[in-house]
Amino acid sequence: MTKPDAPVLEIRDLTIALPRGGDRRRAVDGANLQVHRGEIVCLVGESGSGKSVIAQAVMGLLPKQLPVAGGQILLQGEDITHASEARLRELRCVRMSMIFQEPMTALNPVMRCGEQIDEVLHTHTDLDARARRQRVRQAIEDVGLPDPDRMFDSYPHQLSGGQRQRVMIAMALILEPLLLIADEPTTALDVTTQAQILRLIEALQQRHGTGVLFITHDFGVVAEIADRVAVLRLGDMVETGDKRSVLTAPQHPYTKMLIAAVPGVHPPQRKPDAEAPLVLRTEGLDKVYSSGGFLSRRREVRAATGVSFQIRRGQTLGIVGESGSGKSTVARCIARLIDPSAGKVEIGGQDIATMPHRALRPLRKQVQVIFQDPYRSLNPRRTVGESIIEGPLNFGTPRARALERARELMTLVRLDPSALDRYPHQFSGGQRQRICIARALAMEPELLIADEAVSALDVSVQAQVMRLLDEIRDRLRLAMLFITHDLRVAAQVCDQIVVMSKGRVVEYGEAAEVFSNPQHEYTRALFAAAPGRDFEFAS
Repeated sequence: MTKPDAPVLEIRDLTIALPRGGDRRRAVDGANLQVHRGEIVCLVGESGSGKSVIAQAVMGLLPKQLPVAGGQILLQGEDITHASEARLRELRCVRMSMIFQEPMTALNPVMRCGEQIDEVLHTHTDLDARARRQRVRQAIEDVGLPDPDRMFDSYPHQLSGGQRQRVMIAMALILEPLLLIADEPTTALDVTTQAQILRLIEALQQRHGTGVLFITHDFGVVAEIADRVAVLRLGDMVETGDKRSVLTAPQHPYTKMLIAAVPGVHPPQRKPDAEAPLVLRTEGLDKVYSSGGFLSRRREVRAATGVSFQIRRGQTLGIVGESGSGKSTVARCIARLIDPSAGKVEIGGQDIATMPHRALRPLRKQVQVIFQDPYRSLNPRRTVGESIIEGPLNFGTPRARALERARELMTLVRLDPSALDRYPHQFSGGQRQRICIARALAMEPELLIADEAVSALDVSVQAQVMRLLDEIRDRLRLAMLFITHDLRVAAQVCDQIVVMSKGRVVEYGEAAEVFSNPQHEYTRALFAAAPGRDFEFAS
């Protein structure tokens, strides 16, 4: 690849201070980085390493609590470290743009998508309304969205996650900036949508000669798209280099640790007890959502159709598929958070599918759920100890015994029992997920449902939580239903795999067999879309 002499972005000895009182004095400490036209530089590291802080500093979006304490940020040679807000507004979208991690929170929910893209043109160009609308339609087409007029008039909540992310990309690239910052833009997307977004960013970057700073913790994504890689640890840039040298021959121990934690797509050889008691059995499970009626036409959406599988004690069954495939709908039906439309859900031999809600209370402790976002599933006003003991107290456990059990569970999930008096915001994301696991185990369930429980975690924390779930399943002989869109994660923890598409089970079997010899074309398409699947990482 031919590089111009001057980089689009050059960061020199950048230092960003942290508020006093913490363990660290600096969010970023003397970072150096270059991004040239036509190349993709991946910035990787765990949560708290300073990746997003660097991105915010370049865009001039740092909060006042994180001042730039030294160094330079050069955008096409212009030092913007201490640029005025007016100058930064002139540069944003014109010479530098950013795609944020969660488009649903980055987009205005009460503005149509087309109007939000048009806002960029209205602010930075002299085009009239008709010309701007035509330009927006073209931008929508460029990012591969169907029916540009419908997309223009749609609100964010009316689009899928992948479509919302495409709207964000159209907004970021409509003025063809020379620098694009992508901050974890594919973390919450399923593998096929993720592959589409990565290909789209690559194609647009090559077409416009854009320099891309791509922030991620997914080494599969790094292997797929990076030209060069920079590794950040607690604010320090510990390693930089071309993709192949960093991923196949890392020099720094931290980089080696991160790469060692990357999950593979080959299930471990494990033989669960095929004669163990049956914990869960679903048979012909259906879920139909209805809308409309009276003055409007009645519509039905079949979220799940004829879903049948079973899980025994000590086994983990994984459900994989794209967003909208019906994975979480099935899990909610099993936990009776929603009512099935038809079929059976047997827990310990008892069909709970049509059981009245008041009769379900004694059975609630048998099924517990670990949700995707631990911060939202913990009450921020309660200490973690109060959250863990809430369930047992509601079922009549004496407070002293519940607290004693909470301390035991904190030890089990490898957290200090003395932290029971702290609040959720005082823990990292991985620690909060461990607390959610402890809360679920406090009810001594027979079935544990993990609904995308590790998808938002760093690769190293993800590996720790998966090992923890494995150990807990084996030690307590739990049955586990593991829902994920990440095939690499499913390969590490699941004994059996159910592949779902459009509400139906298209493949079901032993994990080793499904991964080594997938039968259905949809399963093969999922495997083909997994980023970095064929890349040989350092061992």
